[in-house]
This record gives sequence, structure tokens and C-alpha cells, in this order.
Amino acid sequence: MVDKTPSDKPSSLAQEVDADARRKLRARRHEARGVWFGLGMMGLVGWSVVVPTLLGAALGIWLDRHVPGQHSWTLALLVAGLTLGCFNAWHWVAKEDRAIQREQEENGD
Repeated sequence: MVDKTPSDKPSSLAQEVDADARRKLRARRHEARGVWFGLGMMGLVGWSVVVPTLLGAALGIWLDRHVPGQHSWTLALLVAGLTLGCFNAWHWVAKEDRAIQREQEENGD
């Protein structure tokens, strides 16, 4: 057991209370960021990949039917849509990561 001097107790107790209060205030500000926020972000990332991929495939199928050639437009535009969708998802995730980092810097974490 370590004996602390009376002058150490109030400052360490005050620091602990301050840290707990800051944590609780931060949690109250971001009540919406829970499980549903995470699932929503996953959905956003998923749709940002799926929509361009399907649009590319649909355009490729249409082009293959109307503009015959020796190369498959469907495959080429499917890959292009997938690539565009991945860049789009990366953009959303990077934007959210920057927002989280900015918030942590503001809070001094």
C-alpha cells in the first residue's frame, strides 16, 4: 500500500473526475454513433460499390447487344464500374476517418 500525501489526492482525483466528465460529455454528443451508425456506414460503403458495378454491367450488356465486336463490353464496364465503386467507397471511408481524427484532435485525445 502506498501512502499519498494529502496534496496528491485532490489533484489526481480532480484529474480522474475531469477525464470521466469529458468522456461522458463526448458520449452524449455522439449518441447516434452506435451500432446503427456502423451498420449504416457499411450499407453506404456497400451501395457505393454495388451501384456503379451494376450500372457498368447493364451498360455493357446493352452495348454488347447493340454494338457487336470481338471484345466483351460487359466485362470491361463491369470492371470499370467495380473500380469506380471501390474508389467511391474509399472516399467515404477516408472522409469519415478524417472527421474522427479531427474530432479527437479537438478533444485532446
